[in-house]
Amino acid sequence: MKQAAIADGPELTVVDSRLMRRVFYAFAALALLSVAISLGGKWFGRSIAMAGYSDDMTVRQVVIGKNVIAVPANFIRFEQARRDGIASRLDLYLRYPQMDGYSEAARDDFNHSGPNRNIIFLSFEQQMMSRDMSGRFAPIYSALIVQPGIPGPGGTTVYGFDEKSGYLNEVLVVGKRPGKDPFVARCLSGPSAGESLAPCERDIQVGDDLSLTYRFPKEFLDNWPALDAAVTAEAGRILKTAH
Repeated sequence: MKQAAIADGPELTVVDSRLMRRVFYAFAALALLSVAISLGGKWFGRSIAMAGYSDDMTVRQVVIGKNVIAVPANFIRFEQARRDGIASRLDLYLRYPQMDGYSEAARDDFNHSGPNRNIIFLSFEQQMMSRDMSGRFAPIYSALIVQPGIPGPGGTTVYGFDEKSGYLNEVLVVGKRPGKDPFVARCLSGPSAGESLAPCERDIQVGDDLSLTYRFPKEFLDNWPALDAAVTAEAGRILKTAH
């Protein structure tokens, strides 16, 4: 019996050593997994908190035709577009009247969780029509609206569209500008207007054969000259035309 016990001793020692190594490796793996989960959780948690937004202020240069749009990444609406290079279209969103992009301080505004809507959406793309919305009023829109209009916000006149025009559930908002084509915007009407974050739309010509369409809350019509001037000025600030 003593001999058997003596013979089993080394084997037990080897088994104990292997077991301890396995336990050590298991704890090491758990520790690494814990670190990975912690780091991953922090990254994923930030990703959820950002909800697709970016507070990166690195300036990106996006080329559309002969135009270069130099704009901070936190102005750019879609993640895949936050890069330098050539594009057919660029979508931005800004807080008005600050005309700034997403930030932690502006999170509630971009999440539309406050009492007021104050985000405008801008889209740059190659010009498809020879006239912008103001220039299309006399030759096109004037034949599609129902006269007379009714007084609208900011001294505008609001016109309904003829039922055969194709503009269902929309109205045309027109503001006089002495010596210039009128301010013109199309706005959703009825229940769809209340459900939209930016029910009004206007396009202007900027840069070299570039069209800028901007969508905005209907409340901004109360001071449409300031809104249009701010959008035009911002486009001029970020847009560079190649010569």
